[in-house]
Amino acid sequence: MNIAFIPVRGGSKSIPLKNIKLINGKPLVFWTAKAANDSECIDKVIIATDSNEIKQTVLNFGFSKLNVYDRKTENASDTASTESVMLEYIEQSNLKDKDNFFLIQATSPMIEAQHINEMYKTFIQSDCDSMFTGVREKQFHWIETEEGIKPINYDYRKRPRRQDFAGIIAENGACYINTVGNILRDKCRLSGKIGVYELPSYTSYEIDEMSDWVIVEELMKHFSV
Repeated sequence: MNIAFIPVRGGSKSIPLKNIKLINGKPLVFWTAKAANDSECIDKVIIATDSNEIKQTVLNFGFSKLNVYDRKTENASDTASTESVMLEYIEQSNLKDKDNFFLIQATSPMIEAQHINEMYKTFIQSDCDSMFTGVREKQFHWIETEEGIKPINYDYRKRPRRQDFAGIIAENGACYINTVGNILRDKCRLSGKIGVYELPSYTSYEIDEMSDWVIVEELMKHFSV
């Protein structure tokens, strides 16, 4: 079985109730729920929330694969990890160790059904134990150390041309795949041999602040998401 799990809570501080705030004409969580529901590889979509308002909103979507899980308050706090609610749900569900668990984050509304299907195909054809979505960045990155600031992905004395530069992969936070058994064992969304499924660069934004909201909404309109 392939389970898509979308955790959303009502206590967002930066953008109150952002998960049901309208973006591109629909509540934010609508977009990832639709992508998961429309994906041929997904058998069940679980939206885990502590908010009755969010619960009623998502039930009104009418998606055939969608169910709501009432997450515990302690796993919906500002300090609770996403892994805590993943484990909460898995431990009370009748899932098998070999079942695939797709963590999909509502703050990445530009992921589409075809991305999820293609990611799953890549995952099952690989020898990876888990996989995440990422985007390729071709920026030059530096890190501050005790010895001063240093480049981490290029040699500034031999600055490469963009077309010759491989860049680095950045998680975009949209989707993660792992097995239920791995998650229970390692208490983490990623484990073992990790692979990456590359998404287009425009999916790099995660919605955390209002500035992200403005950018993502315009991108969604432009790419007809």
